[in-house]
Amino acid sequence: MSTSPNVVESAQFEKRTVRKITGRIIPFVFLLYIVNYIDRANIGYASLHMNAELGLTSQAFGFAAGLFFIGYFLFEVPSNVALAKFGARVWIARILLTWGVLAVLMGFVQNDLQLFIIRFLLGVAEAGFFPGIIVYLSFWFRSKDLVTATSLFVASIPVSYIIASPLSTLIMETVNWFGLSGWRWMFILEGFPAVLLGIACFFVLTGSPAEAKWLSTEERNWLVSELKAEREAASEHTQHLSLFKTLANKKVLYLGIIYFVYQVGSLGVGYWLPQIIKSLADTLTAMQIGLIGMVPYIVATIAMIWWGRHSDQKAERKLHCYLPMGVAAIAMFAAAIFESPVLVISSITIALAGLYAFKSPFWAVPGQFLSAATAGTAVAAINSIGNLGGFVGPYAQGIMMDVVDDPRAGLYLFGFLLVLSTTMMFLIKLPATSKRGGVRVTATGHGIPPTTSGSGKVESK
Repeated sequence: MSTSPNVVESAQFEKRTVRKITGRIIPFVFLLYIVNYIDRANIGYASLHMNAELGLTSQAFGFAAGLFFIGYFLFEVPSNVALAKFGARVWIARILLTWGVLAVLMGFVQNDLQLFIIRFLLGVAEAGFFPGIIVYLSFWFRSKDLVTATSLFVASIPVSYIIASPLSTLIMETVNWFGLSGWRWMFILEGFPAVLLGIACFFVLTGSPAEAKWLSTEERNWLVSELKAEREAASEHTQHLSLFKTLANKKVLYLGIIYFVYQVGSLGVGYWLPQIIKSLADTLTAMQIGLIGMVPYIVATIAMIWWGRHSDQKAERKLHCYLPMGVAAIAMFAAAIFESPVLVISSITIALAGLYAFKSPFWAVPGQFLSAATAGTAVAAINSIGNLGGFVGPYAQGIMMDVVDDPRAGLYLFGFLLVLSTTMMFLIKLPATSKRGGVRVTATGHGIPPTTSGSGKVESK
């Protein structure tokens, strides 16, 4: 049976338009998140020299690394509310400018108290960035494209480690200007780009599709109508809740607990990976540790993008969440048991690949049972609860490190917690998926973007 030329032309137009939107938006937000993660995670590499200079114990370092997430937790939902009021472009720019200044100030701390204060304020400044970008992507991508777009954006997390590993250690070993230690210059030089990108946000980010002059009139009208149709189709099936009811929703809290447990393991490993690698061979230089640290994140990047696309193709989220997390749990135990450095690094690589593959399908889940405007707040709430795990993981690892003097001791705890989160994800009940008009979407209209005004602000219904 031959395909109508109009159908073929329509499909080509659709693919061309989505590629154009992806090419315009994803590279920039990808860059923003790379800088974001470098500035929050480079303390792990700084610890190779900073701990001795400031006289930090392992527990104090873990506490400092985790304090970021306390600030993030307290201010993430308020930040998401502010984004709805001021618009994504303005608020995301504000976030970058303030965190950039604080990231630079990290290079001037003189004691543990100053380090604690700046790390906490850095979390306050960055709060709302991730859910803000997730909401912003939902302004531009239909449900069937959203997880792929999200996976391309979130892939910047492992990529940031790939970049930060050699860059941070190179700066630490080669830059000692004006008598300042290399780790101080690492914070200064890696914090400054956030300030420049904050200014760039005002010129690069477009508030909404209706304002996109870089799209042709035909492309703009098609996108606006597609997103409007999805919102209308979803309104019959999804639940819209007030801010406080969203925060108290049992399923939102359940997902928040899952993400909390997940983050304990993921960030516990992430912040301590340089110390884990160092413990495997005392003769390694900081630069060599950085190069080895790249490997797990290269694999994790590939796994994240491939698994996100597979989730979209199958229109399935639940299995795509618990399966990679279960694999990560097994690999975490293996990394704790093995003695061979090659096997330890290989196991950590598999664990991180599973952990990062989990992310994109997971963030598609709230839209399966909540309206899009409510799902935006739910994402902020879940991420906020989960980020408490970012405090618990590094801090718990630091306590165990002081007790047993082995950076791998915490891997047993992380493995057990990942088994718990895998089980919880397996047990959650989600709406079934279906096909509408040949397009795979969830039965509740997963990923439908929030209703937006011309400025790109989220409007309540």
